[in-house]
Amino acid sequence: MFQPPNAVRLYVSLAEIEPEIWRRLVVPCDWTLDRLHPVLQAAFGWTDSHLHEFRIGGLRYGDPALLDDGFGGPRVFDYAEVRLQDFVGRDGSFTYAYDFGDGWEHLIRIEDWLALDPAPRHAVCLEGARARPPEDVGGPWGYEDFLGIIRDPAHEEHRSTLRWAGGHFDPEWFDLDLINKDLRNAFRANARRRLHQPRPKAPKG
Repeated sequence: MFQPPNAVRLYVSLAEIEPEIWRRLVVPCDWTLDRLHPVLQAAFGWTDSHLHEFRIGGLRYGDPALLDDGFGGPRVFDYAEVRLQDFVGRDGSFTYAYDFGDGWEHLIRIEDWLALDPAPRHAVCLEGARARPPEDVGGPWGYEDFLGIIRDPAHEEHRSTLRWAGGHFDPEWFDLDLINKDLRNAFRANARRRLHQPRPKAPKG
């Protein structure tokens, strides 16, 4: 007997970053795009402190109250009215933009529609790689400069840049358990937003 899909598997990567920063997520497919927004924030560890929108087929989807500039710019469609399952049978890729100043673009590819038993109640991260860049680092090019500075102890801005990043930054850091904990808490009003990467625990003994 045919079971209609109740979940979608998404592959999400940050554009213009090498090596790739990516997450593979499973999300209930009856969720609307406004619910996918906090999922993506939690999966990458962003702090949700900037504007955001989805870009699909040349159209903008987001919160019209926040994004409509009142000057006759491109119309913003309400992302609370678009469900993931609306994409069944369509070209399975779109973009999530976060922080229009830094210009982070998350490339989202629909990999598969799933019929899970039991039906999922929250988003799950299956796997991924590498830490998201620091907030306000200046986009992909600013991130490249940032990495060059923190990797060079002789650079005149090394200490101040590292201090700005919380005293520690590992571009290869990825903690699947922590991401899934953040995903479970993504819709809580008091969800903790982690500005800096957790410091590594000192080895025992």
